[in-house]
Amino acid sequence: MIKDLPDNEVKDIAVAVALEGESIEAKTWYVYLINLKKEPIENVLITSKGYGEKDGEQVKTSVLRHMFPVVEGSAFKVIEPIDEATFGLNNEYWVSYYIGTQIFDKKFIFLPESIVDSNFIKLPLVNKPGVMIM
Repeated sequence: MIKDLPDNEVKDIAVAVALEGESIEAKTWYVYLINLKKEPIENVLITSKGYGEKDGEQVKTSVLRHMFPVVEGSAFKVIEPIDEATFGLNNEYWVSYYIGTQIFDKKFIFLPESIVDSNFIKLPLVNKPGVMIM
């Protein structure tokens, strides 16, 4: 039963969308997993999808899955590139990982229009401008 599962709280793990570069034609964006813990996390599984309403119609993107055997402590990994066209949707990243034999998981959701300049910070470890959810 779900009540029998341990309540493992996810701490010091973040998902961020960072601006990688700009040209006259377009901006380049990437999504990062940031491990702010001192210890590594293992068997990291991330599913990503976008969903919401665009031009009055319901829209869903494909579900993508990403796997990292280890993300070292105080380190980050690139999850995937992200298209600016999806910024008007909910962009969901469900992250699951192990520390030892304990499993942790959490959904990180970038709400529509939350990836904007006014929400930018300097992302820790990545050292680029972007939006981060912890």
